[in-house]
Amino acid sequence: MRALVLGGKGFIGGHVVDSLLAAGHQVRILDRAPDSTVTPVVGADVFYGDFADKAFVYEAASGVDVVYHLISTTVPSTSNLDPVADVRGNIIPTIGLLSCMVELSIPKIVFLSSGGTVYGNPEELPIKEGHPLRPRCSYGVVKVAIENYLTMFQQLYGVDRVILRAANPFGERQGHFGVQGVVNTFLLNALAEKPIEIWGDGSVIRDYLYVGDLANLCVRVGEKEITGIFNAGSGAGRSVNDIVDAVERVTGRSLDPRYLPSRSYDVPEVVLDISRAREQLGWSPRFSMEEGLDRVWAWLQQ
Repeated sequence: MRALVLGGKGFIGGHVVDSLLAAGHQVRILDRAPDSTVTPVVGADVFYGDFADKAFVYEAASGVDVVYHLISTTVPSTSNLDPVADVRGNIIPTIGLLSCMVELSIPKIVFLSSGGTVYGNPEELPIKEGHPLRPRCSYGVVKVAIENYLTMFQQLYGVDRVILRAANPFGERQGHFGVQGVVNTFLLNALAEKPIEIWGDGSVIRDYLYVGDLANLCVRVGEKEITGIFNAGSGAGRSVNDIVDAVERVTGRSLDPRYLPSRSYDVPEVVLDISRAREQLGWSPRFSMEEGLDRVWAWLQQ
């Protein structure tokens, strides 16, 4: 399989690239300008440029069998600050990408959507893929819009699409900028012996997935002749306070949490039903939360 990974130098993309290479696939990466802090990828071709430049995307995509769309220019906590930029940076370039795929006869795309934001307030838990989509932040609205465009291009032009609605991923090489990645942020603060900040009272529940398991799922859906929408999570929920306790157990250090006012767009509880991925793909997470924490903590200490 010849794969193009958009955002292949990022947190999730880097793990997907590693897993694709380990499985013996040919890999091409499209990403922004080189980052001196990121380890060079051995065995993959890298194209540096602007995702919004259709001519550049066309060149990078030529000759591949599947495209992994892992790029997002925003995160949930900041997307509402400038929804226009969210649309301009994500939806419009994605339509350009899909047009390139039609012109190049590329048969398949795997899109990383958001299981944590597209559903909104759940009517039932765990959340199945058929749940109504009622996002409460621009990030989720944009993800839903892109999902709809993928479906349209599949119906009109035969571009097969697999949509993965991922839970909250955590793992090695995740950024630590305080705007996403609760698990890694808490671990890094423990390493630096700094207090942590929590929005609300810590009761918000999320589904957390170790990034290695997510990367494995990405490879699997690319290899299989399958289309559709799949939740990608652990199938279990943990509150932010649960994460605090788990990180303190793994690190042996107190996080000294400081609680801030809650945020209006935070959904109280999100837990994904992963039975469809288990039944149709034979996939389920290999790593527990504790095992994932141990791996990330060991990596940070190095």
